[in-house]
Amino acid sequence: MLIIKDTIDISFDYPTVVTLGKFDGVHRGHMALIDRVLSYEKANRVEGMNPVSCVCCFRVSPVGLLTTEERREILRKKGVQLLTEVPFVPELITMEPEQFVAKILVEGLQAKHVVVGEDYRFGYQRRGDVRLLRELGEDFGFTVETVSKVRDGGQDISSTRVREALMRGDMETVGHLLGYSYFVTGKVIHGRRLGRTLGFPTTNVIPDQEKILPPCGVYTVRSEINGRVYNGITNIGTKPTVDGHFVGVETFLYKCSEDLYGETQKVELLHFQRPEMKFPSIEELKKRIEEDRRAGEIYFKNQ
Repeated sequence: MLIIKDTIDISFDYPTVVTLGKFDGVHRGHMALIDRVLSYEKANRVEGMNPVSCVCCFRVSPVGLLTTEERREILRKKGVQLLTEVPFVPELITMEPEQFVAKILVEGLQAKHVVVGEDYRFGYQRRGDVRLLRELGEDFGFTVETVSKVRDGGQDISSTRVREALMRGDMETVGHLLGYSYFVTGKVIHGRRLGRTLGFPTTNVIPDQEKILPPCGVYTVRSEINGRVYNGITNIGTKPTVDGHFVGVETFLYKCSEDLYGETQKVELLHFQRPEMKFPSIEELKKRIEEDRRAGEIYFKNQ
């Protein structure tokens, strides 16, 4: 997958089929747009045409449901050929809709087919809509396809709904809306080794600052390291009983005794077990960790 980042001065010399948006989380609604882009690309692989699939992602916030690299990896695995990460700079913000289409879609992306949601808006103060996009498409020689909102529980799936569920620690709803389990990735680092002392050896990961985390507490998780998958329990928090000073992701893996330091770990958060607590003693902490471990085993046994 070719990635163009940190610029609005895009210039391709081949046609594209493109969808545009913030793609925070790349949830099921986003996937519906991307699936249509990929279907069009596949159906139009003919000599002289061959439009290349392109996702044009506008980078609005420094933090989100996915880090930049996580979003890239999801789109790469999906089969997207081009990803443009466009910064939300003043020049872009103040572009009139007609200028946006001419400079970004036509001159830059060489769009031949554009896939958007039914309520898509673009240009300065969101003045452009799908009707205007179709009219401009006729002028510039590209077609426009709209995709209906993906709904669940009588409501549209949106990044806002995902974030609200995440802030409640409702990981089941988060995973359902996304279409995949919410996860945190990072390099396994050396911790205080307190878990090993207590009989519960753990991995420690410091999450990327771009990543929104759910409430601090204990979660039932599935973890992937070097292609191997382990069940486990994870504590997200500051470790108040042992004077923690940063938010970390500490995971106990069932049936794993390997040295994993330096490896990349993906921790999928499946179920919120309990909030973070401060215990009066290390012995009380050890007792509660054992209860958490058993609760995790019961969770996986019932799946």
